[in-house]
Amino acid sequence: NVVDWLMSGPAWIRYNCLRDLLGFDENNAEVKSARSEMLLDNQVQSLILDVGNWELELLKRHNDSVHPLHKLVFLADIGVNKHDEKIPEIISTIMSHRSIEKPFQVLSNYPTVFGGSGKNEWLWCLCDAPSILYALSKMGYMDHPQIRLAIDYLAELGRINGWPCKADQQLPNFKGPGKSSDPCPYANLLMLKLLALRSEEGDFLKIQSALETALYLWESSQKQHPFLFKMGNDFRKLKVPFIWYDILHLAEVISSYPQYYQDKRFQEILEIIENKQDSTGRFSCESIWTKWTSWEFCQKREPSRWLTFCVLRIFKRVGRWSLHQPYVESQKL
Repeated sequence: NVVDWLMSGPAWIRYNCLRDLLGFDENNAEVKSARSEMLLDNQVQSLILDVGNWELELLKRHNDSVHPLHKLVFLADIGVNKHDEKIPEIISTIMSHRSIEKPFQVLSNYPTVFGGSGKNEWLWCLCDAPSILYALSKMGYMDHPQIRLAIDYLAELGRINGWPCKADQQLPNFKGPGKSSDPCPYANLLMLKLLALRSEEGDFLKIQSALETALYLWESSQKQHPFLFKMGNDFRKLKVPFIWYDILHLAEVISSYPQYYQDKRFQEILEIIENKQDSTGRFSCESIWTKWTSWEFCQKREPSRWLTFCVLRIFKRVGRWSLHQPYVESQKL
């Protein structure tokens, strides 16, 4: 049973499996126990310490997998929140770097070839700002006034073809590697991911446009590559955590929007992912973030529990997966 296998993994996987696959409430004794154990996990503690270096780490590439930005998002995704030790202080530091336009900034260095200064400075870009707001929202700060204002500002940047390549006003000459009229596929994905956390009528039209853009790029993947984002063989490899632009990240985001569950383009994406499972229903990473050394998903030799959990959670949302037999809480693995 794939669930038994997931539940034999580390506490941070068990905790999420209990909540999101088995449907147990946060007040359930087994859920509480798994969460407490998760917070004591050495790997989780190490991530929290690393995110505490927010003001010391320079972002040179948006897909720098071990930058505190991506570790913050992963912590939010596994269920670390504002009530946990050290998190309020970390969030306070992050929110102290707020731009005039409202989004929060990251210590960055943009090359002069892209309109940057070539110097280290606090900036925001649509390749990072939505991820910060996503993580803070998931950690319990969604209703914080500064968070709401920042999300509102970024949401307003949406266009008829989704979200563009956009950066801090401190970079008036900033320009990514593409046409200014094109959407940025990655920024578009991050904004859809962020706005899925709130249900506001005012976001509807821009979300609709962005979803259509994301799926249009999928069906036109052989000829449309805005801002050099391609959807070829590498894009279609299963990979976690959700750090960059790839098929599983795209499926995760679109699965947050039930109105697109039956869209034939989304169904094609799901079928490609589904066909990658082995005979036991498990999934293996086909590409890895090599700097996440020692994490169970940082290898290709055998199935990954976290990857399998992420896929099954998507499939559960869209109605492609359910438990054949109810999980009995008294089962002790």
